[in-house]
Amino acid sequence: MNWSSFKYLVKQGWHNMVANRLMTVASLGVLTACLVITGIAGILSVSVSNFVQSLGDKDMIEVFISDEATDEQIDSWRGQLPQLANVASCEFISKAQAVEDMKEEMGEYADVLQDYEGEGNEANPLPASFRIYVTDIALLDDTVAAIQQVGGDMFYRINSPTELGDILVQMRRVVNVAGWGLVAVLGIVSVVIISNTIRLTVFARRKEINIMKFVGATNAFIRMPFFVEGMTVGALAGLISTVLVGGAYFAALQALAQPGAMWLDEFTQCLYPFHVVILPLAGIFILFGMFIGSAGCAFSIRKHLKV
Repeated sequence: MNWSSFKYLVKQGWHNMVANRLMTVASLGVLTACLVITGIAGILSVSVSNFVQSLGDKDMIEVFISDEATDEQIDSWRGQLPQLANVASCEFISKAQAVEDMKEEMGEYADVLQDYEGEGNEANPLPASFRIYVTDIALLDDTVAAIQQVGGDMFYRINSPTELGDILVQMRRVVNVAGWGLVAVLGIVSVVIISNTIRLTVFARRKEINIMKFVGATNAFIRMPFFVEGMTVGALAGLISTVLVGGAYFAALQALAQPGAMWLDEFTQCLYPFHVVILPLAGIFILFGMFIGSAGCAFSIRKHLKV
């Protein structure tokens, strides 16, 4: 196919869109609706999954150290614990720092702890400890076992949110399965609906296709305008969907930026910035729309080429 024929077929595809504008608008509307719903489901799934993951990242393992531990042992543990698998960070809390932390929690009653302040205060009953944050909460039990192995009996107590960790892992699994399952279902529905809509367009022009076959037009020559039409409709639907979903996401970010409950602030921090989302969103919408449009044309026109 030479360049002049290609330009002619592209222009013919765009002309057909205008000539059959009712079906074009129907196809555009259906595909846009499917893309918008799929996009919203995908963004919600990613956002909620990030939120659940962030809750898990904030879970802390607290390791209490025996008073019999020497400074050399503590220094050794401060080097070993951050090297363990699944440990994101490790913070050492001295006995004196433990008193200061408790004073902050007690507020106006902090004066009762003033006799226990200062490094080396033998009257201080609070133990030194390590605060350890994990990378993957699903591996919490294995991490606790590894920590215990490092300190042995000198780590006389290890507090870890095992039950909460199990709940968060289950929540993340449910969110991922439900969210991406919904995206997959909506994607399949999009293919079926747009294919059927384009099939109606092709059916309305079946006589035109038959005449072209009888006068010797090749299958590729007949298909090209329909491919151009389908891909153009898909690209337009992708652009419109980007504007709608992107606008809704931007508005949601602005609304959530207002002062609110603590959990809502935590959720807002887990959302991707608008400038990070918009370009990948546009690319996915446009490419997916063009794919669905061209695939729908290919399946729909095949029957009418058998003359």
